[in-house]
Amino acid sequence: MDGGQVAASPEPGSLPRARQGAEPQRLLTTLLGDYWFWRQEHIPSAALVRLLEEFGISEASARAALRRLVSRGLLASSRNGRTTAYGLPPRASDVIVAHMRRLLTFGAVTPPWDGEWTVVTFSVPEDQRDTRRTLRDGLRLLHFGMIFDAVWVSPHDRTDDVVELTRRLGVRGAVVFRARKVTDDLDPVPARAFDVTALRERYLRFIDTHRPVAERLALSGPMSGPMSGPMSGPMSGPMSGPSPAEALRLRTAIMTDWRVFPTLDPDLPAELLPAGWPRDEARRLCVQIYDSLGEPAERRFHEILAGFDPELAGLAAHHTFTQVSALESPVTRRHTAFDETTDRDRLDLLGGEEAGAWRKGGGDR
Repeated sequence: MDGGQVAASPEPGSLPRARQGAEPQRLLTTLLGDYWFWRQEHIPSAALVRLLEEFGISEASARAALRRLVSRGLLASSRNGRTTAYGLPPRASDVIVAHMRRLLTFGAVTPPWDGEWTVVTFSVPEDQRDTRRTLRDGLRLLHFGMIFDAVWVSPHDRTDDVVELTRRLGVRGAVVFRARKVTDDLDPVPARAFDVTALRERYLRFIDTHRPVAERLALSGPMSGPMSGPMSGPMSGPMSGPSPAEALRLRTAIMTDWRVFPTLDPDLPAELLPAGWPRDEARRLCVQIYDSLGEPAERRFHEILAGFDPELAGLAAHHTFTQVSALESPVTRRHTAFDETTDRDRLDLLGGEEAGAWRKGGGDR
């Protein structure tokens, strides 16, 4: 199978596997985030390659993904004799919790709105083009939308975040303030700054992809207790639940798809969204599938890792939306090296072909 593809469409009556086209780097970061997020220990490269084989990723593509993730700062590598191992880069516990909460609490509540906008205007000299581009990137990561070249807006109170951003970049020619639109006769601000139509379509694709999984899980009953199929084979009947191997694929597939939304979605208040906004349904599907498949998916992750290092395998663990939502939110505002790394990853997503089709705030002009 081609290294960038996952398994083909399932047979009729079976649960769908991860959708085609999910690239190895995204799959691997999802797997480590789901079962190794709190760990500093490194995993042998052969075990990570074997994990990606579950998704139809070739050894060559898997090893290339490992090298690229290291070069991007999203993985760290180490050597013990002839064995190369990889793990997540060191992070403080408050940073870990902040990133987990951002991913798994996103969309739980639609934010209230007081009718005001945070407005940022700036003028950066031509000989500081790199600083101007970095400022725009920072505003995009804060979910601002561009209505004019140097006028960016957000319906959330992001004044403190913008002040911190401009200070960090040394930008003096910027002004941030809160304002209210005085008339509805002008073009709607959301239509100018954010392409909610394309984002809505992405949520609907997510729902169409994963709803059959949720329906099947509802028919097969709770996921606790012994699984009804062999560890890696197809399900035994139309009412049976997924095997641990399939649970790992399905759980990874939905989180790989969900994890882009906190970056792509500006989290607009309900007053600025069209009727029937699909995010709530998408999140309900994600929580149902991700949380219910946690135990069997962890079992498969453990089984694969135990084939290479049984002691290391015992450290694997999964978390759920419910567990992460209960964690206390860190109060720190510091911008760490790990934040810088993940910011670059999010900017890659915002600058990608699909994201570029919906986010109107763009490149340097």
